[in-house]
Amino acid sequence: MTGAVKDDDQATARIIQEYVPGRQVTIAHVIANPDPALCERVGLESATAVGIMTITPGETAIIAGDLALKAAEVRIGFVDRFSGTLVVCGDLVGVELAITAANRGLATILGFRPAPVTRS
Repeated sequence: MTGAVKDDDQATARIIQEYVPGRQVTIAHVIANPDPALCERVGLESATAVGIMTITPGETAIIAGDLALKAAEVRIGFVDRFSGTLVVCGDLVGVELAITAANRGLATILGFRPAPVTRS
């Protein structure tokens, strides 16, 4: 939503952003064999795979992290309850299993709209 506000005979554009959380997984992606420079740049230990999820509402990233850890031998690389971001690291099979389990768990337990699990 944008609007123009007249201030001392000059129009000033102001942008107002509204965030309406839904119950959805927007990204569920697995990166196979990430470049070590990428891992270092984003503050992760080197891993043979990295899984990324973004979820709304953001607090659900905590639940997704729990589901991922219970499903496979992975490490939490990053979790942020404000942005709804979850990053898990480990071997490729474990990361794929963890991301798939978290995605499916949010759908079946909490009624979320899941995202397709993609891979690069």
